[in-house]
Amino acid sequence: MKTALIFGGSGFIGTHYSKHLISKGFKVVNVDIKAPRFENESLSYLKGDVRNLAQIDINESIDVIFNFAAIHTTPGHPSHEYYETNIAGANEVCDFAERNGIKEIVFTSSISVYGPDEQLKDEYTKLTPNSSYGYSKMLAEKIHLSWKERDKERILTTVRPAVVFGAGEGGNFTRLATMMRKGVFVYPGRKDTIKACIYVEDLISMIEKARKTVNNFELLNGAYKERYTLEQIINEFKSGYFPNVKTFMVPKLVVLFAAKVFKVFNFLNIGIHPDRVLKLIKSTNIYPKWLEINGKDLEGNLSTALKRWHDQTDGKFD
Repeated sequence: MKTALIFGGSGFIGTHYSKHLISKGFKVVNVDIKAPRFENESLSYLKGDVRNLAQIDINESIDVIFNFAAIHTTPGHPSHEYYETNIAGANEVCDFAERNGIKEIVFTSSISVYGPDEQLKDEYTKLTPNSSYGYSKMLAEKIHLSWKERDKERILTTVRPAVVFGAGEGGNFTRLATMMRKGVFVYPGRKDTIKACIYVEDLISMIEKARKTVNNFELLNGAYKERYTLEQIINEFKSGYFPNVKTFMVPKLVVLFAAKVFKVFNFLNIGIHPDRVLKLIKSTNIYPKWLEINGKDLEGNLSTALKRWHDQTDGKFD
């Protein structure tokens, strides 16, 4: 039986990946500051902070490390917290692998390393992050790559996930479904905003395809080839699950004005961040060139993903 060590295994992606690995016969060791979301005889838990792994001692052979630990909500944290956790965590994970002779790491970066843009971006695009989170992930990628390059036998898979959705996500898609369930959805300034996305099960499938290549290093964008617009996403929800929802458009100038107003009010700590407003009208036009180059396809798409999510949560989309 192989053993996988997951840093950040109690998070959304970590939970789904743990279940996947267990279903494939793996034993999973989860190191996280939070307890796991489920129990299984093949899952063990160690409470640990990825910023300091000096006291973590695994008394068994580890075949692969998955590094999912990160501070990622943007905006939402002071800038230094992204660097402290994401960069220090990368150093600690790589040092841990080095100390224990572990030869394979899977690291989840982020499409934030590209920065928001209307232009299509793939794995060969120059990185231009514009946030502390994006910068911290870019530097964390370099740390993992440096670890890999110090030993020709080491294997590294770096994935840059887009918006990942599915059961237990509690993020953008969950909030979108919640709004639609209430019967009204308001387009924030435009309908053609491209929002690269992927269902969590399809992301795992993509990573596993990358792990099975003959290469010691794979870099891939975790997203569907189809760069869905906000309108397409809304229409998929509407046609299949919320047929009675009413949609409206708020003019773009109103959204931009609101961002400026919130920038002033943000000094008063009212909890509305201008960057969150501006993100509503900026595209993340990310393409998974890795799939094309390697002749790979994902089994799912947005339509089948929403169906799976619906069925797994009894229509709650939570």
